[in-house]
Amino acid sequence: MSSTSGSPEDGGRTEPALCAVVGERRQLINLCYRLLGSLAEAEDAVQETYTRWYAMAPERRDAVEAPGAWLTTVATRVCLDLLGSARARRERYVGSWIPEPLPDRSEWAGATLGGDRTGPADPADRVTLDESVTMAFLVVLESMTPAERVAFVLHDVFRYPFAEIADMVGRTPAACRQLATSARRRVRAAQAPQAASAGQAGAVVRQFKQAWQAADIAALVDLLDPDARMTADGGGLAGAALRPVDGAERIARYLVHFADRAPGLTLLERTVNGHPGLIAQHAGRTVTVAAFALDAGRITHIWAVRNPDKLRPWNTDSRT
Repeated sequence: MSSTSGSPEDGGRTEPALCAVVGERRQLINLCYRLLGSLAEAEDAVQETYTRWYAMAPERRDAVEAPGAWLTTVATRVCLDLLGSARARRERYVGSWIPEPLPDRSEWAGATLGGDRTGPADPADRVTLDESVTMAFLVVLESMTPAERVAFVLHDVFRYPFAEIADMVGRTPAACRQLATSARRRVRAAQAPQAASAGQAGAVVRQFKQAWQAADIAALVDLLDPDARMTADGGGLAGAALRPVDGAERIARYLVHFADRAPGLTLLERTVNGHPGLIAQHAGRTVTVAAFALDAGRITHIWAVRNPDKLRPWNTDSRT
C-alpha cells in the first residue's frame, strides 16, 4: 500500500495505511453506538480510540499489522469502561433513560445522501439504520450486563468470531460464547411474536398522529394495545413523566393533556432508528422524538425522548 501524508499529529510525516486507519471511523461509530446507545458517547469513544492510536510512536503504529483490528479492540475496551460507569450515572439520572434516537438524514429538506453536505460529517450519518439499532432492540441491550452486551453485539451483529472477541475483552472464547447465549435469550424473550412490516407500522403511526392531532382519545385507545406502555426521557431538562405510563387509556389521556399544555406543536412523520416514528417540533426545533413498537397492528410501546442533549442530531443548522 502506498504511503500518504500523515495527520497533523504526525507533524506532516508520511504514514503507511493512513487511509485504512481513517476509513475505520464509520465501522467504529456503528459499533460504539450499538454498545453505548448514545451517539455522543460513541463519538467520544471513537475519538479516544484515535487519540490512543496517534499517541503511539510512529514505529509502533507501523508495526501494527491490522490497524482495523487494533482500533476495534481499543474501542471495545473503551466502551466496556464506559458501560461500567454508565450504570452508576443512570442510577442518578432524572426519570427514565432511553437510548439516543437516530434520524434518517434523507428525509430532511436540504439533506443529501452519502454525507456530501457542506461541513463536517455528522456521526449520525455514519450509523447504518438496520434492525440492530431499532429502539426496541437498543432497550433490550440496556438490560444486559456490559460483558453480555459486548459479546452479543460483536458476535451476533458484527460477526466477529469468539476467539477474536476473547482477545478484545480478556476472557476465554467459551466465556464469550456463554455471554452471547445469555444475551440472546434476553433478546428472544423481548421480541414481539409478530413484527409489523414497515408499511403496516407506517400506517399505524400515521393514524396515531392524526388521532393525536385531533385529540381523539377513543381513536388513540383503539390504536394502542390495552397493556401498552409509554416511557419518556426528559433527563430533568425537559418536562416528561418520570415513570412509565401504563395502559392504553392512560397513555391517550396523557398525550392529549400534553398537547393541550404545549400549543403550537407540529407533528411530523419521520424515520426513527430505521422505523416509522414521529417528531414534535416547536418554533422549528425538534422537542420530542417518538419511537414505536407494534404487535398485531397495535402499538405496544412508545419511547418519547425529550432530553434536548439527545436531540442534537435532530436540530442542526443544515435542516429546515
